[in-house]
Amino acid sequence: MGEVDDDLGTAVGEHAQLVSGVDADGERQIVGGFHTIDDGRTDFALGTQNSDSHEVNPSGRPTISPMRGAKILITGVTGQVATPIARALAADNEVWGVARFNNPQAQQGLEQAGVRCAAVNLAVGDFSALPTDFDYVVNLAVAKTGRWDKDLAANAESVGLLMAHCREAKAFLHTSSAAVYDPPGDEPRSESAALGDNHKHLFPTYSISKIAGETVVRTMSRALDLPATIARFNVPYGDNGGWPYYQMEMILAGIPIQVPPGGPALYNPIHEDDILVTLPKLLDVASVPATTVNWCGDQTVSLQEWCAYIGELVGREPVFTEDPNALRGGPTDTTRMHELIGGTSVDWRDGIRRLVTKFHPELVSS
Repeated sequence: MGEVDDDLGTAVGEHAQLVSGVDADGERQIVGGFHTIDDGRTDFALGTQNSDSHEVNPSGRPTISPMRGAKILITGVTGQVATPIARALAADNEVWGVARFNNPQAQQGLEQAGVRCAAVNLAVGDFSALPTDFDYVVNLAVAKTGRWDKDLAANAESVGLLMAHCREAKAFLHTSSAAVYDPPGDEPRSESAALGDNHKHLFPTYSISKIAGETVVRTMSRALDLPATIARFNVPYGDNGGWPYYQMEMILAGIPIQVPPGGPALYNPIHEDDILVTLPKLLDVASVPATTVNWCGDQTVSLQEWCAYIGELVGREPVFTEDPNALRGGPTDTTRMHELIGGTSVDWRDGIRRLVTKFHPELVSS
């Protein structure tokens, strides 16, 4: 899984439409009897990890210490991953956030954090309402509508148009997904592993349109001489949600969680604290031609294992059902990531416990 956005954290087998929905902004909500969660309204709570890289400014908001005084554009700013990034960067930078802003509360929350919001439909690709003098661009937008014309326009064509609009930027960070990998085996995927239509059974347009987006970024980076990094997410999660959040709600509702046949479905989840720490480093390693790197946690853990741990925390045992159409595991190799930006530090158990405590404190004993 990639963005929830990642991006990504919404794959829940045949119950996907019941449990979650994702629009082109990356905005997600729980439906079908669950309580609604809006990514934009969830405050980012800075943890104690990585205190050397995180600071809190006088306003009390977390900040990313290497990033100060820059003009930054973030797309898909209402999404699960983008919202805490925008809030943190806005503490000491001029941050612009674009999305469709279907939810006024999401926009209001971001503006209160200091983010300048502009309504833009990426599928249209019109960025004339935005300035052109951004120092950095962080593309976190994703579309998973299932319509090929719209998803290719939003995930690929619009990226090239955005790069052309922001051609004077120092660096362009494009978030992709480990969903682009589809090798025959289950070994950790390096950046040179075989690509393919990994998500075709659940999100038929997703993997292909993400691969197309990467190709556009590589082409435009060379054509515009614009340094770029393509970062392939692997299950981003944290206090603002993610794939484990949806599985937690399924466990509480007694909905079976679909898993592929065979052994454990392995992934490398990355916590939002580590995302905040490593983001400036990804901008630093941007290059022409574009740099491509996995953006993932150091620890490899199975979906079954983190769901079992969630079950322990909430007092409910998860129910698994094998389905040949369920997403196969997608572990990623961290070698190149370590070489370029270093490793991660949030233990997956600590991150999962924080997530569960954030949304269901009444169920977690101290």
